Amino acid sequence: MSQERIVSLAVRWLILAAAVWVAAEVLPGIHLEGWGSILAVAFILGLLNLYVRPVLFWLSIPATIVSLGVFLIVLNAALLGLADWIANIDDDIRFAVDGVGDALLGAVIISIVSFVISRFVDAGRIARGVSGRW
Repeated sequence: MSQERIVSLAVRWLILAAAVWVAAEVLPGIHLEGWGSILAVAFILGLLNLYVRPVLFWLSIPATIVSLGVFLIVLNAALLGLADWIANIDDDIRFAVDGVGDALLGAVIISIVSFVISRFVDAGRIARGVSGRW
């Protein structure tokens, strides 16, 4: 893997970590303690988005079409719940989502915050800058 690709992934991971942190700060039903947990949950969510989300997306196309795209929020909430379950396997990761409502709102917040930060922080441009190819 090239240095440019690694830097781009690291920037996206940090954006996701910031979004998860914001969701935990805003919603009382999402509990997150410490930077290590924030980074670990962002890593778990990143892997789930990379490997599981595409499969679930294709399986849920009919529901997504019928709901005019709103079902994607349910899909993101399910991935947040799955991240909660995976994080609880390791006692060092302090992360919990209290319920479905918190997962739905958390998914919305994480999506919005990630989108907004990504508009200001261009991971590809940062990666090209690190590799010396502006």
